[in-house]
Formats: sequence, structure tokens, C-alpha cells
Amino acid sequence: MKLAVVLVACLLAFAYANEEADVVKEFSEVNPEDFKYALELTNSIRAEQEGHLQDKDNWIVKGEYEYVSKDGKHIKVTYTADETGYHPNVQQ
Repeated sequence: MKLAVVLVACLLAFAYANEEADVVKEFSEVNPEDFKYALELTNSIRAEQEGHLQDKDNWIVKGEYEYVSKDGKHIKVTYTADETGYHPNVQQ
């Protein structure tokens, strides 16, 4: 559960860092054994994440986020996270 909470907190901090953006889409569903989250802002930041409890102590989480960098490049990161760690795939 700690992993899921940390990842959601990181995404929220990332998404809300730009105070000039308005929320276009926001969704969250949190249950004892799974969760889903989605956020889209007017400044081209988008994030989605979902996870489920694999066994008593381990979560399987997958998600993606994307944004436009300060130099104008579109960045998209897809990832999984599990008992072996965080596994990102960055596309530019």
C-alpha cells in the first residue's frame, strides 16, 4: 500500500505544481484491494494510474503521465511498479 500512496502523492504534486492550470478531468476510486486515478489539466499535463493488491503485502501498479517540457518537447512516461521497484519507459 505504501507504494501506491507514494506514487499517487507524486503524481498529485507534479500535476498541481503549475497553479495556472485548470482541471479538465479528475477521477479517483480507492478500494481496499485496488484503485484508479486520472487527472488532466489545461496545460497539457495528464496522468492516469491504477493498481491492485497482488497478495497481502504487494501492489502491482501501472500508469502513465505526460506533459510538455519547458523546451516544448512532449514527454510521456509509462510505468509499472511492483515488489521489484519502479520501471519507467520515457518517450520523447
